[in-house]
Amino acid sequence: MPISGTGNLPRFFSGYKCSKSCVVWSLVGFLLMLQLYSLATHRSEVKGDARLHVTRHPLVRELEHVEEENIQVPPPRKKRSPNAAKRRHKRTTTLIDEFLDENSQLRHVFFPDMKTAIDPVKAAGNESHYYHPGEIWLDTEGNPIQAHGGGMLYDERSTTYYWYGEYKDGPTYRAHKKGAARVDVIGVGCYSSKDLWVWKNQGIVLAAEQTNETHDLHKSNVLERPKVVYNERTGKYVMWMHIDDANYTKASVGIAIGDYPTGPFEYLRSQRPHGFDSRDMTIFKDDDGAAYLIYSSRDNSELHIGPLTHDYLDVQPEMQRILVGHRREAPALFKYQGTYYMITSGCSGWAPNEALAHAAESIMGPWETMGNPCIGGNKVFRLATFFAQSTL
Repeated sequence: MPISGTGNLPRFFSGYKCSKSCVVWSLVGFLLMLQLYSLATHRSEVKGDARLHVTRHPLVRELEHVEEENIQVPPPRKKRSPNAAKRRHKRTTTLIDEFLDENSQLRHVFFPDMKTAIDPVKAAGNESHYYHPGEIWLDTEGNPIQAHGGGMLYDERSTTYYWYGEYKDGPTYRAHKKGAARVDVIGVGCYSSKDLWVWKNQGIVLAAEQTNETHDLHKSNVLERPKVVYNERTGKYVMWMHIDDANYTKASVGIAIGDYPTGPFEYLRSQRPHGFDSRDMTIFKDDDGAAYLIYSSRDNSELHIGPLTHDYLDVQPEMQRILVGHRREAPALFKYQGTYYMITSGCSGWAPNEALAHAAESIMGPWETMGNPCIGGNKVFRLATFFAQSTL
């Protein structure tokens, strides 16, 4: 027994030495991990402080607020508008269906009332000077701005911004059972501003025709997307617009002219540019003074672009077809650092859809599609362009 006990002693002490070295190395490893953890925690706190600092900015907070919005589509009801009822048996109700449904329980989300209106004249609540999509924007008299499908003009002579658009008031109705929803034409409204935030109503600068039913501007027809440019050569302000009948079969552009940005404008005529149908359109004036007409054509299957004459009262023969087969409308074009950019909409009637951005080195093309330009908010809003459509 003693021999056997003695023989086990060397093995016991050998194991003890091994355990001691393991403890030492484990302690070193622990200290190293503690140091790494301390560094990681410090970096996390720095990032957290930076993130907290960034989120104090009102614009960031607004985006975060919109991102968290969760609109719940209510269950189908017995009474729905004809447009929504037609889709009910094909698929589940979507936000677009609710948008088109005049009896929707979510109508207050898409069309807020005056309680949430933005009044730039009142200082309280407007320190950030940014506009929230979907809310009513008031002019200096406290009335909602009526400038739909608008176009902006910066007048260097008066150093003033002018906002032109469709003045829509009165009841919405359908000319016939299958006709598009509409309101009678009142005319083109104009607003002026020095800062793009506070807008003063300058009145109707191009009025509708009340009695002559054969006139392009008769109240039963369609006047959309008025755009105004100033011609340095003639000293005239020239307005282009989409002119149509109630069935959208005329598909033309209209031209008017005025001596002042606040009108009155004299209506000249309508025409189909380059011999093609024209619906959604815009006018772009380049740095060299040349102006261009961009319009959706061939039943909205493509866009056409071409230069105007020197007096801006007609199109020149040159024309380029762009985005052929893409079915884009609502073109809004601008230039930044020598590159031309254009925002367009899909063709889905009054229902909102996903916008696309396009770019080109030459205004006549070729144009490259870049993708959806909308950022912020949640996915539903981005894919519906925040329930709006491009115009410029």
